[in-house]
Amino acid sequence: MKAYIDLNCDMGESYGVYNYGLDKEMMSLISSANVACGFHAGDPQVMHQTVALAEQYGVRVGAHIGLPDRLGFGRRYMQLTPAEMYDYSLYQIGALDAFLRIKNMRMSHVKLHGALYMMASEQRDLADAFVQAVSSFDPDLEIYALPNSQMDMSATANNLPVVREYFADRPYVQENVKMFGWSYEEVGTPEEVGARIEKMVSDSAFANIGTICVHSDTKGAPIIMKRVKDTIQSFGYKTRK
Repeated sequence: MKAYIDLNCDMGESYGVYNYGLDKEMMSLISSANVACGFHAGDPQVMHQTVALAEQYGVRVGAHIGLPDRLGFGRRYMQLTPAEMYDYSLYQIGALDAFLRIKNMRMSHVKLHGALYMMASEQRDLADAFVQAVSSFDPDLEIYALPNSQMDMSATANNLPVVREYFADRPYVQENVKMFGWSYEEVGTPEEVGARIEKMVSDSAFANIGTICVHSDTKGAPIIMKRVKDTIQSFGYKTRK
């Protein structure tokens, strides 16, 4: 049995006068933060503040790369070429890295956001372009991906470290995550989320999972993450640092 499991959260998605998500409340519960890099959300000041908050809590920081679509919060599918995927990825990784460097912190991972996450999970050419961008910047960066997705297979084929992800605050239909168009009734109560996590941890497929995500903008996100954390700890897992 693995001794550690990562708990991750999408953060730094406020910008300008708009406050989004419960970042401060979530930071003490997680081991890695995916920080928005200014495309789908976030801005330079928020990136700086989120990195500082992660440093305060000893949380690992990764780039959360999205589509250039603030109005749709990066959750609308767009036509994208592999060349654009490469450049968008490299640009956003570099932006976050600047704020980490001034604090002598190192980026730990990269995770795509929203529609871009699903596009690269389904389209091998986009997955390859994303993996190439990460590899060009730092081949030691971990890539967060859905198990058995095109992104998972591309990263594995290119010898990049992969952390396979489960979404605690999204419903699953026939073992496939329902990323969009879900309702809170489908997500369920924190108790129901805990029961799903307990069932998953008991399944042999859990050996393939390295990180569990709860989004900071999900209703009741801190309560959900606390339930997830308590559940995995009851099975003898520790939170990765």
